[in-house]
Amino acid sequence: MQRRSFLKKASVGAVAGSAAVAAPVFAQDTPTLNWRLASSFTRGLDTLWGTGELFSRYVREGTNGKFNIRNFPGGEIVPPLQVLDAVQKNTVEMGNSSGYYYHGKDPSLSFDTAVPFGLNVRQMNAWMWEADGMKLMREVYGDYNIINFPLGNTGTQMGGWYRKEIKSVDDLKGLKMRTAGFAGEVLSLLGVVPQQLPAGDIYPALEKGTLDAVEFVGPYDDEKLGFAKVAKFYYYPGWWEGGAQTSLYINKGEWEKLPKSYQSIIEAASRAATVTMTARYDNLNSTALRRLLSQGTQLRPFPRAVMDACWDATQKVYEQTSAKNERFKRILANYMGYRDELVPWFRIAEASYDQYVGAALSRAKK
Repeated sequence: MQRRSFLKKASVGAVAGSAAVAAPVFAQDTPTLNWRLASSFTRGLDTLWGTGELFSRYVREGTNGKFNIRNFPGGEIVPPLQVLDAVQKNTVEMGNSSGYYYHGKDPSLSFDTAVPFGLNVRQMNAWMWEADGMKLMREVYGDYNIINFPLGNTGTQMGGWYRKEIKSVDDLKGLKMRTAGFAGEVLSLLGVVPQQLPAGDIYPALEKGTLDAVEFVGPYDDEKLGFAKVAKFYYYPGWWEGGAQTSLYINKGEWEKLPKSYQSIIEAASRAATVTMTARYDNLNSTALRRLLSQGTQLRPFPRAVMDACWDATQKVYEQTSAKNERFKRILANYMGYRDELVPWFRIAEASYDQYVGAALSRAKK
């Protein structure tokens, strides 16, 4: 009896001891982390800002509350257009921004958001996730000590708000316009005076007349920012942002410290949040546009002559930039080569379908 009792206690003790040894190893695999994420976007832009919060929620829930990310809007920790610098220097572990905000550092960063007459949202997702996009963008961001992931896409954006009608290329001359990245360079060849401003500064500048025109995203966000109150002409399409991607930045040193499980959760969470942002914009933009039109907004397509002039100016800017930046030239060839491969398929399937349904709906209303 005593012998059996001793053996039973010994075996229980051995199991307990082995669990005690294993527990610290498990804890090391799932550490408790509290990170900060600096955003370029304000809380009022619930789609752009909200995607970062959604991502953080997915990470928190996916790690059973062990990996917590606190989101800070633009200007709270760092200015909206300095998020890349903050992550590079490890002022914050993470950031949520747009690559083309840092066009002045390296124009190659613009491919991570959008470039004129580039990829639409589905083509961009395919380039990043299934083709060479992620590899090429990781090469660029590596210069800034950053690991990047897609974190949302607005879809094709609008061409912006204008105080006066744009009937010809001459109407662009002298126009003071808020825009970013390559769009500014292209438009400047046509006489536009581009200015880059964060979201919170745009409306006051437009209201005071410091700006004659602004482009931001699309009907839902533009309505929130109040542009229709001071500029009634709303143009489309935003040829400089066929599928504008926003991105997640992670300090490379901090990324390399993460367990593989946490890295996988970040990748999965960023993909889920990316798809969700596009779905939200698709859901919200159509109703917001109807509201704007009912309030007197004048919807206009850019004249074909203006679009053609912008296309031609874009090619010149690409040639000039490629001559000065070998990496840009290499990425441009890959990116546009991929666009050229995909566009014929999209014209056969998506474009023809959309055009027919649109025409059929118009015919049914008559």
